[in-house]
Amino acid sequence: MNPKINTSNLLSSVSILFIVMLSSCASRKEMVYFQDEPLTPTEFNNMNTELVYQPNDLLTIDINGADPETVQPFKLPPVTFEENMSVINAQGTLRVQAYLIDVNGNIEFPILGTLKIAGMTRTQTIAFFKEKLSEYVKDPIVNVRLANFTISVLGEVNRPGVYTIQDERISLSEALGLAGDLTNTGKRDNIFLIREVDGKKKFAKLDLTSINIVNSPLYYLVQNDVIYVEPNTAKIRSSTYNPNTALVISAISTLATIAAILIR
Repeated sequence: MNPKINTSNLLSSVSILFIVMLSSCASRKEMVYFQDEPLTPTEFNNMNTELVYQPNDLLTIDINGADPETVQPFKLPPVTFEENMSVINAQGTLRVQAYLIDVNGNIEFPILGTLKIAGMTRTQTIAFFKEKLSEYVKDPIVNVRLANFTISVLGEVNRPGVYTIQDERISLSEALGLAGDLTNTGKRDNIFLIREVDGKKKFAKLDLTSINIVNSPLYYLVQNDVIYVEPNTAKIRSSTYNPNTALVISAISTLATIAAILIR
């Protein structure tokens, strides 16, 4: 029996077992979302940071004036909803009705008819309604609010999910705060953002470790933004548990011990 040959064989077996263990770990390709999307951050540079209304937005539009009788025809009656949002006639929660912007960017408004709203900011929408109403209402007061401002936060955060925003302005930091901040395994320098601009999806990556992020045109989010926090390398490597790992480690340990004895 040749000890050198046996030692070589054992060391080869140890190497093979190490390779088996490494191959059982998940790869970045298996774990990370949105890997092959084109990144176009420069397209955001001249973007208006004020919220712009889009198709499928729900707007509450409240009209007031000095004479209640003149504004009444422009008001939708409030409706009563249950928690599941179905209309009921008995007890429930009183809610103001909202206007849905259709796929063509229009809403149907009492008296005024079909109005093109998509593409306007809140300031522009208020000015637009004041002009339209001036024929019917003296010094109209217009209040417009987006009722379905939502963002999605995914990946390595403590509370991933879809969040409804009460205000019409939220920063990236505030959104991550709503989601409980990043986990210890989230990559701080690689925050992925998906945003719809003029009906097209745009993509960019942001670095939370840089103070300059607060000057980015993407720092303040808009409705329907998606934020994804990528897992770091350690999380990816540990993501797949092999039930044979303990057995493999034991076998490697045994073979290594035998090899050490034979080498002596």
